[in-house]
Amino acid sequence: MANSDAGHEDPRRVLGSWGERLAARYLQDRGFELVDRNWRCRHGEIDIVARDGDCLVFCEVKTRRSQRFGSPVEAVHWEKAARLRRLVAAWLQAHDVHAPQVRIDVIGIVLVAGSPARLRHLESVVA
Repeated sequence: MANSDAGHEDPRRVLGSWGERLAARYLQDRGFELVDRNWRCRHGEIDIVARDGDCLVFCEVKTRRSQRFGSPVEAVHWEKAARLRRLVAAWLQAHDVHAPQVRIDVIGIVLVAGSPARLRHLESVVA
């Protein structure tokens, strides 16, 4: 039996995947080494794990088509920050990694039709 939704991807998922690819390329262009992408566990998902020298960086990527409801980086509120901390702890435990430094960054991307994408990278946004 054929699936009537076959070939019809969720536009939000497509946009999010596009933003994550752009963010990964941005990080690599700046010398980061990609370690993991789209890692999932019961707490949620980590978009990108990268190494910046001795620092292990966990990146949350938020992509939007406008700033009508605020900047994409503003979407990382206290509840999301708490979830990110749990995800980082779960990733470190699952991979038995003991990095000298760990930080959580947010990359916000705004993609407006007819304009180049605007990317904003905030380092160490979650303590």
